Amino acid sequence: MKKEEKSLLKFETLSDAHRAFGLPHPKHPLISLINGTHALSELNRPAQHHVLGFYKISYKPKLGGKLKYGQGHYDFDEGGLLFASPGQVVGSADEGTVCSEHVLLIHPDFFLGYPLAKKIGQYGFFSYTVNEALHLSENEKATIISIFRIMEEELNSRIDDFSQDVIISQIELLLNYANRFYKRQFITRKTVSNDLLQRLEELLNRYFSDEHGLNKGIPTVQDLADNLHLSPGYLSDMLRALTGQNAQQHIHDKLIEKAKEKLSTTTLSVSEIAYALGFEHPQSFSKLFKTKTNFSPLGFRRSFN
Repeated sequence: MKKEEKSLLKFETLSDAHRAFGLPHPKHPLISLINGTHALSELNRPAQHHVLGFYKISYKPKLGGKLKYGQGHYDFDEGGLLFASPGQVVGSADEGTVCSEHVLLIHPDFFLGYPLAKKIGQYGFFSYTVNEALHLSENEKATIISIFRIMEEELNSRIDDFSQDVIISQIELLLNYANRFYKRQFITRKTVSNDLLQRLEELLNRYFSDEHGLNKGIPTVQDLADNLHLSPGYLSDMLRALTGQNAQQHIHDKLIEKAKEKLSTTTLSVSEIAYALGFEHPQSFSKLFKTKTNFSPLGFRRSFN
């Protein structure tokens, strides 16, 4: 792990990235749009993984190869949109011939003074992994490409008092479309999603089985995501789209379900049940149970009996 960290390049500015990838100096210090005419330049990419100091949105057509994103390697051979945020680790020496048709780089400072500076953190897909990329239909692709072209024209033809407003509005439009298209993707991949839901249910049952909680504690969203080979953000957003609840809410619902079962079918004390479910402190269990059911654990036991 330490060796890999030492080999990481850090791209703090857009100029750093342009220079490393053999691209011309960016026309604007805080935003850059690289289109298909520069795609071959990506073959000059540095061998090391690199850490971004800015947001990156890229459209990749149907090209083969491998990409490194976060902590996993995934095959990537279909076109779609990929998102990365500041602090994200991307890149690999074995990416092969994967090139982007459009790459938008945006430094966080570009959003200063605009509501999007705070709102951008609400778009969970910036934390997704490559195998969770947004795959676009032909119509969706046309919509996204048209937004890229508007931004490209704005950046290439003029930079004036209105340029930033226009580009910010186009970025927000692109993000809102991506949000919509991801919701569509969750629905169209319902078979896969239902399989994940079933596996999630099995995982939670195993976590809350007797003695498991005593040893492992309460499962976290990260625990579940790791077991399902998903990013925590994608897992929560997928569940929210399908069931209306995020991953943390699913954990709590399963926990309360198991707690009710133990309260109604055993003579275990509240403390024993809390420890069996993975709580370090019985008070935390009682507080959550009261929040979710409007009953204290003992009150529920009495009402059930």
